[in-house]
Amino acid sequence: MKSRLALALSFAALAACGRVADLKPAPGHALPVKPLMASETPDAEKLLTPPPNARPDRIDELVKKSEPRKPDPFDLAPAAGGAAPAAPAGTDAQPKSDDTGPTNPGS
Repeated sequence: MKSRLALALSFAALAACGRVADLKPAPGHALPVKPLMASETPDAEKLLTPPPNARPDRIDELVKKSEPRKPDPFDLAPAAGGAAPAAPAGTDAQPKSDDTGPTNPGS
């Protein structure tokens, strides 16, 4: 008997969750004030509708036709022929080791 009552109450609670009603501000609160540049105060429906830039249209085909790229005047080869610049004076020419010591603390 108790399990049937609990089951019936759970179904009633579940059915109440699906109730749909217009959204209204909480008692004692008003909708936000009119934005400065707006012609009218937006209602709850307008406030809940995302602007078009929040979900832009998807464009699947980005390239309509294949065309060769135009030459880029700033895509130049390095002036020194691709060699790396010389190290500043006073720096050690030998590479430093990344060895942090033994991996086994008992060694």
